[in-house]
Amino acid sequence: MTDLFAPLSLRGVTLKNRIGVSPMCMYSCAEDGQPTDWHYQHLISRAVGGAGLVMTEAAAVTPEGRISPADLGIWSDAQIPGHARLAAGIAAMGAVPAIQIAHAGRKASRRQAWEHGPATPGWEPLGPSAVAFGDYATPHALSEAEIAAVIADTAAAAKRGIEAGYRFIELHAAHGYLLHQFLSPLSNQRNDAWGGDLDGRARIVEETTRAVRAAIPDEVPLCIRLSHTDWVAGGWTTAETVVLSARLKALGVDMIDVTSGGLHHEQKIPLGPGYQVPGAEAVKSGAGIPVAAVGLITEPEQAQEILAAGKADLILLARVLLREPYWPLRAAAVLGRTETLQVPPQYERGWNTLGKMQREASIGVPMAPLA
Repeated sequence: MTDLFAPLSLRGVTLKNRIGVSPMCMYSCAEDGQPTDWHYQHLISRAVGGAGLVMTEAAAVTPEGRISPADLGIWSDAQIPGHARLAAGIAAMGAVPAIQIAHAGRKASRRQAWEHGPATPGWEPLGPSAVAFGDYATPHALSEAEIAAVIADTAAAAKRGIEAGYRFIELHAAHGYLLHQFLSPLSNQRNDAWGGDLDGRARIVEETTRAVRAAIPDEVPLCIRLSHTDWVAGGWTTAETVVLSARLKALGVDMIDVTSGGLHHEQKIPLGPGYQVPGAEAVKSGAGIPVAAVGLITEPEQAQEILAAGKADLILLARVLLREPYWPLRAAAVLGRTETLQVPPQYERGWNTLGKMQREASIGVPMAPLA
């Protein structure tokens, strides 16, 4: 029976608990893709809050691989110092620093999420086929030479991440971005070796995995985020995700971060608490690989039940941590695990002087004193 506050070891890295900060795009960079003070305070505060893993938002492997001009990047050595400051700050607060690397493909060249519309100035998006995402611009279909360049750029980005001090690498192959676009027959209509059947559509993910695994040290875990379904008839399926996950395990992948959707504008997602957990459970049981679960997991008891039932090995939290950066501290109190999670000494006064009755009332359960 796995506990939310039990350590998790993958290769040479151990997380102090099973709580991770999921990648969340902040759209807060200048056009050089450099991490900013916003990224620093945003991620460091989640590390102070007690998460065992803190992951950056998607960092683009090329300038044209950005969702927007305000995206984080790791396509240049000039970006390494900013990432090094960020990774060191996360590690200093007791969390494992992680980076997600990505290429937006046909979903690139847009404004920040709250502004909508094409980027100004924009650039030509890329994709497996000249098939647009909804009313977005039609992408340029990648040539074989351009595919090889994307794979090389991704491996180089992962290597820069290691140089910056990240100790956990995630490859983004979900949410309708480039690698996911190759996986789904809805967006990949190629008739060459990079399309067609599952072997062809999955080829770029497998080749990229080989390249990234070779570019990073053996002791560093490699995770891949997959959308287990497109939520659209004729799209990528959970069964295919299980098959691919087993292949990726054989290539040296240590964990699958299981999410869903993002590929097609007509998707019908049955939103509800833990709605993506069945996909994570299917991958864990079917492919025999550790998985991370994400998606409307908001309560400590809910997260604990997912782990205890063997449905996942790691809980990734996103929007709830935007509302509540210190969620892990509350979870430790609710689940009676305060001995496993040290409140920073600078914050002890804030927790210890609330008074036992006030603390119990605020969370609805008795709460042990915090160290």
